[in-house]
Formats: sequence, structure tokens, C-alpha cells
Amino acid sequence: MPHVEQPYYAKTPEDTITSGSKQDTPLRNTTQQSYKAAGVDIDAGNALVEAIKPLAKSTSRPGSNAGLGGFGALFDLKAAGFKDPLLVACNDGVGTKLMIAIAAGQHDKVGIDLVAMCVNDLVVQGAEPLLFLDYYATGKLDVQTGRDIIAGIAEGCKQANCALIGGETAEMPGMYDGEDYDLAGFAVGAVERDQVLSEDRVSEGDVVLGLASSGLHSNGFSLVRKVISDNGLDYASPCPFAPELSLGEALLEPTRIYVRSCLDAVRGGGVTALAHITGGGFTENLPRVLPDHLAIEIDGLPWQIPGVFPWLAEVGGIVPDEMVRTFNCGIGMAVACEAATADDIKKTLEAAGETVFPVGKVVKKDNDGPAVVFHDLYDAWPAAKDSSQAGK
Repeated sequence: MPHVEQPYYAKTPEDTITSGSKQDTPLRNTTQQSYKAAGVDIDAGNALVEAIKPLAKSTSRPGSNAGLGGFGALFDLKAAGFKDPLLVACNDGVGTKLMIAIAAGQHDKVGIDLVAMCVNDLVVQGAEPLLFLDYYATGKLDVQTGRDIIAGIAEGCKQANCALIGGETAEMPGMYDGEDYDLAGFAVGAVERDQVLSEDRVSEGDVVLGLASSGLHSNGFSLVRKVISDNGLDYASPCPFAPELSLGEALLEPTRIYVRSCLDAVRGGGVTALAHITGGGFTENLPRVLPDHLAIEIDGLPWQIPGVFPWLAEVGGIVPDEMVRTFNCGIGMAVACEAATADDIKKTLEAAGETVFPVGKVVKKDNDGPAVVFHDLYDAWPAAKDSSQAGK
């Protein structure tokens, strides 16, 4: 529902402040004012709600009715098929990637990013995403822009089999400049108690598989925008690493959603951990699924790196260590699994549409050593750059 701030209580023209018998100046100017004149258009908010109701309804799944208009929404875990579930919740945003969407005037994909950043964090604990709520805040509400954004959110929810059960639209002139906007998302999932993925499942000798990313996803865009600004580039110009697209179109490629494929792999058995390669890249995210005595060892860069990453490294002067600490570098999700099941899990993931690469293995961690060890990273990076451009 559109957000309406509590209006200031306006006294009638006859209401005055009195001091003894003397009547002072009236409390307010008698000129008629309105919420719309202050910059908040309730009618536009209501129009947006009506425009997005079919989008929300299209995301319906067992356990939800995907209706908008009330103060809250209900979800029936029993109807969703759970017997002894634990709830898993997370929230996230799209970050400064939104500034590129605003500059390029392309709003139809960032909603997918919003959902992806939340549901990809849920599935790493073995949880099935169930419901999603969004928060859309802007300085001036444009119904078409809002509908494009919510359409992307609905598409992301359908990809994740997650019901869009509600949200909030806030028009806040003065907080945001003009039609600038921000997005936040909140997702809830469930996992049966005995199926939670936790670090105690990971063992030395486990194989680590990587699922290809669709590009930058939604991380590192403050650095991306600095590189673009420093080089005097324009989002409307042809993209240097994908000439068939504009630079803005290429950078706005939405985050891949890994929910269905990862749940298929987890339910087949043998998966010991999942790691969403999000903000912080490899060096910050892989350790989050490891016990303290284990590390992940990666030889070189044994996967195909999308052209955007070597391009950023070259024109931005970004060293490989910084690249793998900031960006996903072509791997959006890591899957640790028992060595005996690795081939079968790879086939399951590929059958679900993923491109899968062997990334490394789980090893015993050296005393006070890093939890992620790259061998020959600097030697491999130029070769990765050449191979990524070869097919362009």
C-alpha cells in the first residue's frame, strides 16, 4: 500500500493562541494547502497499487493468496507442505546499481536484482523461499516507473517460486531528489529442521563447484561507477565488452537466481554447503560456510570469466586480489559437496540450467592462514582475460 505520513493537524482559521485577554497571530496561513501540494500524491499511489495487483497475483504459490490492500498478509506453512520447519529471514537492497538504472532510464530489471539478493541468501541454508515484501521509496512517484520496478520484482519472485505478498510505496519529497528512488526487500523461507545446511557438514576433501554468474550481479557498483566516471564513459555508448549492447544495458544485466537449481541439488543429497558470492567476493563469502579449521583452495581461475571483469581490471587498474575480494568474477554461487557425489550434483545443476565449473577443494587450514587460498592468481588473470574476450 502507498505510504502516507501522518498529516500535521491543521487548526481552523478561528483557532488562535491566546495570552490573557489578548488575541495573538493565527497559527497558520489561511491559504488552502494539501498533501499533494506538499509533494505527496495519494492518487498516484493508489493507481500504482491497482496497477501491480495482477503482478502480485501472478506470483501466488501454495500457502499464499498473493493479495494486496490489507495491513498484513498471511502465509500457511502447512499448506506449503512443511512438517517441522524453521523459518529463515533476510533482507537486502540493490545498492548503487540503482543509480545506473536511473541514469539509463531502465527500471524493468532491478526488481529481479532485489529478489535475487534476498532469496540467494536464503537458499544457502537449504531454505525454500516462501514470501517476499518490497519497499519502494521515491521523491516523486511515477506510476509507470513504479510498475516497471514491481514487474521486475514479480518476475524475480516467479523465478524463485516465491509469493509477492505485499510491500510499501513511500513518496518522500525532500528525502529523495525528484524521481530518484531506493529499493529494499525482505524474504522469508523455510527449511525442515533436519535439513538445515550448516558449517559442521563441511569436511576436508569436499569438492567445490561454481555456478556461473550473469555478470556483476548487484555488488561493487560504487567501484564500477568510479571506473566509468574516471574514464569519461557514457551509459548510452556501445559497451566495450559487449558491443551489441549499450554500456548501461550490459551493466544492468540482472542477478541470477539460483534457488530452484540449488534446492534440486540439496534434495538429491551430498551437498555440504552453499555460499552466495555477493558483496566481498570470494575472500569474504566462502569463509562464512567453513568451520575454523578448514579452508578452500583454488588453483588459478579454473572457470570462464565474463568480459566485464577483465575489462574493469584493465581500465580501472584493479589488481586481481582486489577483483576477487570485490566482485564475483563469474561465479555467483559456490557449492561444496562430498567428492563421491560431485559428478551427480554437477549433472543435477546442469539439468536445472546452470553452467557449472570445478572451482577448488576443501583443505585443512594452516595455522593463522587464510580461509581462501588462491594459487597462481596473478598468473591466471591475464589468461582469463584473453579467454573471456576470445568468444566476443
